[in-house]
Amino acid sequence: MLSEKTLKLIGKSGEVKMLEVEKGAIKKYADAVGETNLLYWDNEYAENSRYGAMIAPPGFFGWPTRWHGAMPFHEELQVDLISALGADGYTRILDGGIAFEFFRPVRAGDTLASLTRIVSVVEKETKGGSMSVSQIEASYTNQNGDMVAKATKTMIIR
Repeated sequence: MLSEKTLKLIGKSGEVKMLEVEKGAIKKYADAVGETNLLYWDNEYAENSRYGAMIAPPGFFGWPTRWHGAMPFHEELQVDLISALGADGYTRILDGGIAFEFFRPVRAGDTLASLTRIVSVVEKETKGGSMSVSQIEASYTNQNGDMVAKATKTMIIR
């Protein structure tokens, strides 16, 4: 059964993280995922496209401008949720995937603000026993205040 401590996390937001999107990082990401579209590789081609600048492949939102610890995308909010669910007896974590909504292209030179919040924590009964299905949403807004994307991460914890 989900504790009051766990349920109080629903709707809680994390800290805003600032991300910088630069050309070199776009190229490295595109290389890592095997993306060959010239919009991610060729500055001149991209500048002459309808985007007017090099853009980032879907799902790439830049690199944090600063962080503490060894992991730049470490999110205390997720740690708090996992800890609370662990105290409720849910200790085995399964990545339930991530769903993206894209609103505007992310361009080289953009500075994005990322804000995460816990959208839901639901307990379900299955043949295999109880499990928790949790969703954490991250919103990405550019330097002009335009929402560029939302990412919803699902965690299944038994």
